[in-house]
Amino acid sequence: MPIPRRFDRRPPERDETRTNERIRVREVRLIGDDGNQIGVVPIEQALKYAQERDLDLVEVAAEARPPVCRVLDYSKFKYEQEQKAKAARKHQKQVNVREIKLRPKIATNDYETKKNHVVRFLNGDDRVKVTIMFRGREQSHPERGVALLMRLAEDVADLGVVEQRPIQDGRNMTMLLAPSPKKAAEPEGEGGAEQAEKVEAAGEPSSVAPAAEPSPEPAPKDDGAAAS
Repeated sequence: MPIPRRFDRRPPERDETRTNERIRVREVRLIGDDGNQIGVVPIEQALKYAQERDLDLVEVAAEARPPVCRVLDYSKFKYEQEQKAKAARKHQKQVNVREIKLRPKIATNDYETKKNHVVRFLNGDDRVKVTIMFRGREQSHPERGVALLMRLAEDVADLGVVEQRPIQDGRNMTMLLAPSPKKAAEPEGEGGAEQAEKVEAAGEPSSVAPAAEPSPEPAPKDDGAAAS
């Protein structure tokens, strides 16, 4: 349900682009509706130029001296820019980093459960930060943590690659796994297609039987003659 306007205390979104009468300078560098540069003209002349063409005067480079303004249909231009931004956001891939925590003396069942979580994350194209937490005297044997992390990396090697090798950070040791790059599937029957191309390159007559020479008129039928 939309919020009634009198109760909506959010400030309205303002378009910071200056157009038409909002451009308050004495002169501008004008670019026409055809994209060609007209030159530096008084603001009144630039506004008249846009009005005669039923278009808008839009400031496109406010930091320039004088500011650069272009004549165009601003509503159409703004719509196209919004659609481009929307398409860019749609194709932008969001990368998440999930975290899994292990203990150096993890039980087999717990290890399998954690590994299944890692597999699920990698299948979902997420990075996985694997952390081993050391306690007490466990810190004196960091090699056990490295061995456990590398074992996990080998178990999921078909789905992920080691992006950051195990590093010690105080009582924790971390490793970063990333999804394996997707390999493009080889089209089926490629060998057959390649063979067909070779046959076609060799010439079409190779797949057509040679034409038979015209045979002489058949001889009178002789039931007693042997085939030669």
